[in-house]
Amino acid sequence: MVNQLINTWTREPLEESSMTADHTWIWREMISAIDEKDLSKQRVLDFGCNQGGFLRLLFDQRPFAAGVGIDLAQKAVDIAEARKEGRPIDYSAVADLVELGETFDLAFSHEVIYLIEDLARHAAQIASVLKPGGNYYAVTCCHKDSPLWASWRPKIQAFSNINVPDHGVEDISSAFRRGGFDVAVSRFLASAFIPLEGPSEYFPSDVERLECYANWKLLFRMTRS
Repeated sequence: MVNQLINTWTREPLEESSMTADHTWIWREMISAIDEKDLSKQRVLDFGCNQGGFLRLLFDQRPFAAGVGIDLAQKAVDIAEARKEGRPIDYSAVADLVELGETFDLAFSHEVIYLIEDLARHAAQIASVLKPGGNYYAVTCCHKDSPLWASWRPKIQAFSNINVPDHGVEDISSAFRRGGFDVAVSRFLASAFIPLEGPSEYFPSDVERLECYANWKLLFRMTRS
């Protein structure tokens, strides 16, 4: 993930706009999997919020005291702000978490951590805004331990406006352990109903789609010491 603002994440606006619909079922599973059930007094951060859909869904299912979504892509943040409809959420285009000047009880990212070049810096920044004992949940199936990543990475790089690193599970976990976090992980979609849509650019078959979501879509839980 770069350290300066960009206009959009991808060179294909329709691809970016479709992410909310494509990811909603995953976000529901993500919400059901977390340890925290009552968020009514919590301040929540969504790192890499894109067009804001996750925080809107989270608030509708488990209302929180306040939410902040940040992203590098200014156009995505503008869309997120326009869609919040009175929810207690602020969306901002910022390149550095320190710019927020705020602390949070809970933090999330979905398919963002794999785009972050400097994982040690990311861990340090999350630590700087997350209260002691707070959890950072980071979800990704884009990592080099997945059998599909070798074919996915060049495809993602082809339409991405930033460089796509090549991290594995150990790269992510070790960066956060060194950054003062207790790290755990779950194959959190193993029991979910997974939409089967036939062969696609990313999934040669429904069996490979099932295998990916059941075994390689990972939910990291980083607990700040």
